[in-house]
Amino acid sequence: MKNSNVLAKSIRDIPDFPKKGIVFKDITTLLQNAKTYKRAIDSIYNQYKGKRIDNVVCVEARGFIFGAVLAYKLNAGLVLIRKKGKLPYKTHSITYALEYGKDTLEIHQDALQKNARVLIVDDVLATGGTIAAVSRLLKKLNAKISGIAFLIELTFLDGREKLKGYPVSAVIKY
Repeated sequence: MKNSNVLAKSIRDIPDFPKKGIVFKDITTLLQNAKTYKRAIDSIYNQYKGKRIDNVVCVEARGFIFGAVLAYKLNAGLVLIRKKGKLPYKTHSITYALEYGKDTLEIHQDALQKNARVLIVDDVLATGGTIAAVSRLLKKLNAKISGIAFLIELTFLDGREKLKGYPVSAVIKY
């Protein structure tokens, strides 16, 4: 059975969460099983091993679950993108639109060397707004985005449209 099919079967659907009409993809069932968690990490790692990645940039909070392990396996540094007010040092921030309202993300001003080759990692590509904002934040630090990797892509939401020009990959597509 294809790797992505095995992983997709390990993800639980939660109807009407966080609101009516949405089917939430619950990855906790994938994470709690050592074999599927390892398969998920290895699936992303295998796409980027051998490429020169200086830093893995991951987004609060589920991106941390994948980003930390991938940084270790890729022998790269780990850079955290956090919600406003969570980082203790000088930051760059970006505010972006959500479906209802706005959110602000931050990165430490000294998180990356100029021209650092980065891999952005998050759990789900939905509408693409969060990672598009992250890419703009990384441009402030003169980073070179080598790839953007997701465990899941919800293709019907067309999130890739907001990430045009970047190499985007997803292990599982719905």
